[in-house]
Amino acid sequence: MGDVVDFFDLLTMTGGLALFLYGMYLMEDGLSRASGRRLESILEKLAGNPVKAVLAGAGVTALVQSSSAVTVMLVGLVNSGIMKLNQAAGVIMGANIGTTVTSWILSLTAIDSDDFFVRLLRPSSFSPILALAGAVIIMFSQKEKLRNKAMIFLGFAILMFGMDTMCSAVEPLKDVPEFIGILTGFSNPVLGMLAGLVLTAVIQSSSASVGILQALCATGSVSYSAAIPIIMGQNVGTCVTALISGIGASRDAKRAALVHLYFNLIGTILFMTVFYTLHAVLDFPFMERAATRAGIAAVHSVFNIAAVICLLPFSRLLVGLACLTVREKRELRGLAQ
Repeated sequence: MGDVVDFFDLLTMTGGLALFLYGMYLMEDGLSRASGRRLESILEKLAGNPVKAVLAGAGVTALVQSSSAVTVMLVGLVNSGIMKLNQAAGVIMGANIGTTVTSWILSLTAIDSDDFFVRLLRPSSFSPILALAGAVIIMFSQKEKLRNKAMIFLGFAILMFGMDTMCSAVEPLKDVPEFIGILTGFSNPVLGMLAGLVLTAVIQSSSASVGILQALCATGSVSYSAAIPIIMGQNVGTCVTALISGIGASRDAKRAALVHLYFNLIGTILFMTVFYTLHAVLDFPFMERAATRAGIAAVHSVFNIAAVICLLPFSRLLVGLACLTVREKRELRGLAQ
């Protein structure tokens, strides 16, 4: 009987993940269609100043709910010559901050209160209304702009339903010793980082992989010592989408994708080095506590904001590193001679 239940729990979790990813795709597609060229125009206008570029990247990514989508957009702008590589660097950094908004929205699913107005803050309370409104508009409206907005509503509702489904499916895993053993293995920083990297690279969305991690928190078995390295790996894994989009593009477009990679990679190495050095000295007591969905969102935000603060002054060095990696053909011929 236990095996049968486990099998159907696995099916439910898989279905929840599928709905979660599809909802995220619908939201991203609806936002892209509704905004048209406006988001790209905003990025072009604000990219000249480094601080404005970071704010533009954060704002646009918070709207689109995908740092991968924004980075791919930037690769396209650099490829077409509309934006310079130096300008794109700040926007790429801001995109990493903007993507943390999704994890904060998902953390609202953990709100538990009997107060009517507090319960209204739960996405599961208002997403059915959005789903109904979105479905009605898509079925009966012929206006393209309205249908695009309806797609955003419907996508959000499907995403939240998928999140709730995943949380319900994984909750019984808290009593499975093998599952607890796997999570304990992720407490090794290197293994945890690799797990987060691979998961995000496969589904090509750090927002989605952070959502999966938040769903696993429903078991109460995910400690911060296991969650933090996974989050670090997720930030590196999200670079895969931009690297793929740079294939066959111009040299500067490839460099833009590499700036994204180097920013996340160097930021992750710096954060892990400093954090685990301090942990070895101070022995943070929270590390063995069960991670919460809000705690995951907080770690995700703190890392990305800290990485931007540390690396924004060195954005030109990141660009230089990308230029060294993808060199001009004349330089390569000179080296060959």
